[in-house]
Amino acid sequence: MTFLAHTTSPFFNPDRNPLLHFLLKRTFYAQFCAGETPPEVRVTIADLKNIGFGGVILGHAKEVVLSKEELESLSAQPTAMDQAQVDAGEVATWRENTISTIELTQRGDYVALKFSGAGRQALRRLKATVACSPEFQDAVHDICKRAEQRGVGLLFDAEQASLQEGIDNWTMYFAKIYNKEKAVVYGTYQAYAKRTPSNLASHLELARREGFVLGVKLVRGAYMGSDPRELLWGTIDETHKCYNSIARAIMQKRYQGILQPVEGASMEFPRVSLVLATHNAESVRLARELRDEQARNGEERIELAYGQLMGMADNVSCEVVQTARTRLESHGSNPDVEVPKAYKYLVWGRMGECMKYLLRRAHENKDAVSRTVDARRALGRELGIRAAFWRSV
Repeated sequence: MTFLAHTTSPFFNPDRNPLLHFLLKRTFYAQFCAGETPPEVRVTIADLKNIGFGGVILGHAKEVVLSKEELESLSAQPTAMDQAQVDAGEVATWRENTISTIELTQRGDYVALKFSGAGRQALRRLKATVACSPEFQDAVHDICKRAEQRGVGLLFDAEQASLQEGIDNWTMYFAKIYNKEKAVVYGTYQAYAKRTPSNLASHLELARREGFVLGVKLVRGAYMGSDPRELLWGTIDETHKCYNSIARAIMQKRYQGILQPVEGASMEFPRVSLVLATHNAESVRLARELRDEQARNGEERIELAYGQLMGMADNVSCEVVQTARTRLESHGSNPDVEVPKAYKYLVWGRMGECMKYLLRRAHENKDAVSRTVDARRALGRELGIRAAFWRSV
């Protein structure tokens, strides 16, 4: 997968090699991606919503994961005379792809996007931690306004550590503008990074001070293959602890545990919306138990969505879907009953554009074998339930 994601050989480009395209389309691509064309994507989304998912998190697949050499080359000034034209073309393509993605969604859905997808100009400015260019800013304003009109949230993804400070700065800039009444712009926080609790605390204080809703997408982390190891927690248990502690603090709108206010800041919590993106069944269980307790006690609950990647952790996703269906049938819209909202994260785009996404999925999910054991047990229980049903009829 690494070879296919980074090769420049036309022979190993799935968009140019029909046999390779055929094999990948029916294996890796079919498992994790929504489609190569808008009609294919619409069919996939409709299938998921018919199952009972509350919505989708849809993203265009084009992304950039830089090697060490490529990162260093970003510091060099471009020499090509037509560099401005190239930059403008990359920004325009990114804008077009993102708007097309928004058009494929419906009210209540989310769109996932990456600043790095806008090309080398964005990458250079992110790495230098400077403001985005005027033409790039105009493109993001167009995207935000279209999402706001359509009732769709924008999840700006976290990326490599070398770019993350710039990404956070840009995300907060647009959040201050578009999150006055509700969260349109969401930042992504990776729990495997040691800096995440303090970074999130500074954003919470900014949201309180500036009077906007902080949109939080909480993940464990997806750049193990490229981020410096010393920036991350030493063990997976520390990452789990960080993730669950942050999730609880946000849901309860109270500084606690690992999430503490920045020095000199108010203890007052701002308005916040949360996308709990995780394949970890324990994290989902803890969140659901807390939400059920809040519902029973009549406590205020923040806007919350559960998200899992298409093709992964389906046992976790479908348990949330089944709970929502059962509670709606039994209790309708009773405010004292929590009805969880499950979302599937899926990407679309040409096969070649999806290769780096698929590679990142592989790096991110090296613990998939342990989860497969849980999934197999869940499938076994479900088969037993269905066998018992058919015997009874």
